[in-house]
Amino acid sequence: MERPHVDFGLRILGGDVMSIPGLYRFVQETIKKQVASMYLWPQTLEIPVLDPSTVVVKKPVGLLHVKVVRAMKLMKADIIGTSDPYVKLSLSGEDLPAVKKTSIKKHNLNPVWNENFRLIVKDPGSQLLQLHVYDWDKVGGHDTLGMQVVPLKTLTPQETKQLTLDLLKSTDASDPRDKKQRGRIMVELTLVPFKEDSSISGRLDQINGSRKGSGKGSELVDNDDDPFNGSGLLSVTVQSAEDVDGESHNNPYATLLFRGERKRTKMIRKTRDPRWNEEFQFMIDQPPLREKIRIEVLSKRTGFSFRSRESLGYVEVNLDDVVYNGRINEKYHLINSKNGVVHVEIQWDRV
Repeated sequence: MERPHVDFGLRILGGDVMSIPGLYRFVQETIKKQVASMYLWPQTLEIPVLDPSTVVVKKPVGLLHVKVVRAMKLMKADIIGTSDPYVKLSLSGEDLPAVKKTSIKKHNLNPVWNENFRLIVKDPGSQLLQLHVYDWDKVGGHDTLGMQVVPLKTLTPQETKQLTLDLLKSTDASDPRDKKQRGRIMVELTLVPFKEDSSISGRLDQINGSRKGSGKGSELVDNDDDPFNGSGLLSVTVQSAEDVDGESHNNPYATLLFRGERKRTKMIRKTRDPRWNEEFQFMIDQPPLREKIRIEVLSKRTGFSFRSRESLGYVEVNLDDVVYNGRINEKYHLINSKNGVVHVEIQWDRV
């Protein structure tokens, strides 16, 4: 687990440049830092036992709004006595966490960002917000200036909490390197759970019921109660496909296209009945009424073939039913496919 020791010589025209006083130590530390960033031994090793397609996937339950406000008294990472900091933030508990990143503030040890991000929450009882501050370098790896974590269970839903956190080298409290002052970071956090019933039909029933009980008749509701407005999360789970048959090869994968954003599943080799069970999320500011999502199944060659990729069929799903009912779980016949079917689950959650 220790940093590797690297020894070397550097000769120019027969002379050992490393004999120059002070130069060897400077170059030695620089090389050691670069090599260590390339070779980091893992402290944990995860071995998947079950096929991911057979495991129950946790569904999103809300959004975490993060405002990265500023940092103070950061470490000097550059030779000229300053740093070019930026922040990466993500939530724990994901195989491939969605990482958000702030802008880079050049030559600044007290950067101000005031940048906002939204992260998808699946288990607020166990997930952590991970904050990593880096020094941007034009060449080579980016140096770590410090990090911190915030357990989501310490947050009260719907309440904004401002935190000023001391940056650490690692989460290991016994690490002696954490005694070094690395500066502080200020963030504002708001945990926003999804509405219990995000569907328009369900929300309208609730509104009509409350109107009858209060005797207000047709009085308009405010924007917070208006089911036709409000941001939320569109979750799309591509479960599987059946009888998808390519002319040149059968290595199917699926792509999703919504509002210009494209996502794709993994490729499964040599099958006409792939099972993906992969979930994708789209964070949007308004319910996707009168909109469609395009799902296409394609095949990609793995060896030599005259056709590197071919379409096995597609479908365009109207999202009105999803918004009105909150969720659909359907099998759709693929257009331009003889017998192909794709199984998709789509859910709308409003915050």
